[in-house]
Amino acid sequence: MRFALLACFFALHSFAADWPTFLGPNRDGTSPETGLLDRWPEAGPKVVWSRDAGTGYSAPSVLDGMVVLFHRVGENEVAEAMDARTGKVKWTHSSPTKFEDPYGFNNGPRCQPLLTKDRCFLFGAEGTLLCLDRAKGNLLWQRNTGADFNVPPAFFGVGSAPVLDGERLIVHVGGQTDAGVVAFDAATGKTLWANGGAKTWDGALMQGWPGEPFVKWDTAHPAFQKATSYCTPVLATIHGQRHVLTVTRQGLISLDPATGEHRFSFWFRSPREETVNGMTPVVRGDLILLSSAYYKSGSVLLRVKPDGKGVEEVWRSLALEIHWSQPNLVGDHLYAFSGRNEPDGVFRCVEFLTGKVMWERNERWRKAGHNKLRGEPMPDVFARGWAIHADGKLIALGEAGLLGLFKPNAEKCEELARWQVPGLVYPTWSGPVLSNGRLYLRSEEKLVCVDIAKREKP
Repeated sequence: MRFALLACFFALHSFAADWPTFLGPNRDGTSPETGLLDRWPEAGPKVVWSRDAGTGYSAPSVLDGMVVLFHRVGENEVAEAMDARTGKVKWTHSSPTKFEDPYGFNNGPRCQPLLTKDRCFLFGAEGTLLCLDRAKGNLLWQRNTGADFNVPPAFFGVGSAPVLDGERLIVHVGGQTDAGVVAFDAATGKTLWANGGAKTWDGALMQGWPGEPFVKWDTAHPAFQKATSYCTPVLATIHGQRHVLTVTRQGLISLDPATGEHRFSFWFRSPREETVNGMTPVVRGDLILLSSAYYKSGSVLLRVKPDGKGVEEVWRSLALEIHWSQPNLVGDHLYAFSGRNEPDGVFRCVEFLTGKVMWERNERWRKAGHNKLRGEPMPDVFARGWAIHADGKLIALGEAGLLGLFKPNAEKCEELARWQVPGLVYPTWSGPVLSNGRLYLRSEEKLVCVDIAKREKP
């Protein structure tokens, strides 16, 4: 009898996983979890716990039953470790900050924590890089990347999450004159290498710009030569070579993660001055997808040459214009929320190899020029949003807190369920986080834990 009960239990809970870093365990917005609900209940999934959150856009990270939320409370950037089951706080760590968003958005941290077995890495809105002991929250080391690498102020603060490659912590810093990307010793914080900047871009062809002029890096006025963006680096093996890929403000660069040696670069930037690149590249095999939402940047699919020293265009179009979220590559198709602003938001399916739009659903909810939503009724559309892929389903979170469930289907938009998450309002710009059958959803003001696992009693 006991064996039968255990067999039933594991059939219902066939596989669980953690979400310890930006874009999840595979760093591509997917999770291997199974045993998730195929439909929401009529009243929505069960809310396990909910709590107020400070300001910021950093999604929480989850590892071994611990949730770490990075947010701003008063004049401090605060990391809080909580019990994933209850939300009870285990430890806190505070760092002073004076960051003010120059465009009037909130002043909290943007980067999701990176958790390992014994460490917690944080990257604050002013560029303070911290390494904490994950068990107790005490500080192990820190770096002021803005001062150490002469980083010009970014448009919206620092927003590129660190990634770990063995014992190398790789960070998109955006420093001058050749410290766009920096590798640190994860144990000590010591600089291992830095590259990406003047030497990378000076003289490069500005593909897609009128007249296609060549880059002239202004070393005399480095403050105007911003190299940072909101793209988190990607680690990939292509043609047998290991690459760290990231999109700076100027475009895609590839470096050897072990040495920082430059492999190739590709200009990808809107001609407008007030522009950023916010999407992390999508990599499959020797193909790399880039996308941006600023002034007809659109998307481009690149193929890495066999020698690993250059790329060639496969297609370029406006099929996707990704602002701050991430497309999901499922099979041969991309599923994504496209559009720069709320009035532009559409949900699209695009063929990966060709850029062909398979279908589009209008997710717009407000007229251009209308910028108030707090206190208004929640619109029953997603506008822009995030989606993650798990258990054969897309789990989407719209920017006003609408939670949706979709089946990936290149023939039509197949929605399975939708539910307005209690307490979540615009702007809900952090991506969903999935761990052990629970979703962790964060707005500027709330963190909500929702159970979406099949937990029927045997």
